Amino acid sequence: MDPKEHWQHIYQTNQSEEVSWYQARPAISLQFLEELQISKEASIIDIGGGDSTFADHLLEKGYKDITVLDISPLALDKAKQRLGEKAGMIKWITGDITRFNGDRKYDLWHDRAVLHFLTKEKEVEDYFRVASNTVKKEGKIILGSFSINGPEKCSGLPVQRYSQESLTAQARKFFQKIKCINTEHFTPGNIIQQFIFCSFLKAN
Repeated sequence: MDPKEHWQHIYQTNQSEEVSWYQARPAISLQFLEELQISKEASIIDIGGGDSTFADHLLEKGYKDITVLDISPLALDKAKQRLGEKAGMIKWITGDITRFNGDRKYDLWHDRAVLHFLTKEKEVEDYFRVASNTVKKEGKIILGSFSINGPEKCSGLPVQRYSQESLTAQARKFFQKIKCINTEHFTPGNIIQQFIFCSFLKAN
């Protein structure tokens, strides 16, 4: 099963509130957003945003230039249905982030749970190359991934786990670290998953 088919199946067989990464309020992402002082006029792209509520909270905070990219059109459709008329305020893109070639650049790149599913070296290299091509100079990244103490698999797939040092090393070619923290996510099944969140600056 290719990645698109896999994620279509996940969203076909699970309710939004049942998937392990579900958060009613993405508190850490919003904390980083505030700490980075991202202006309301900023252009924001949510990578793998799918049916996440991050875009909902961005709209509530007054952000108007929001793009959500996901490999699963069904995930995007679920988000559109949830948002109703507000969905028209967001640009929705179906695509594989390692092959993404957008027509514009963004002030902020947000990814809470995509990178750790890229387990091949070339996929990770492509991810950060695309990020560099997509983020403006002096733009920011908020990146959440499984930490070295996180699960070895998620949604039936193997994952790549990161320490602050290894994640910073992967990003270093294009981005400078601003901050990293370790945090816990409680799944809907009340299982604790260990995450790392980092913010980065594109200096060149």
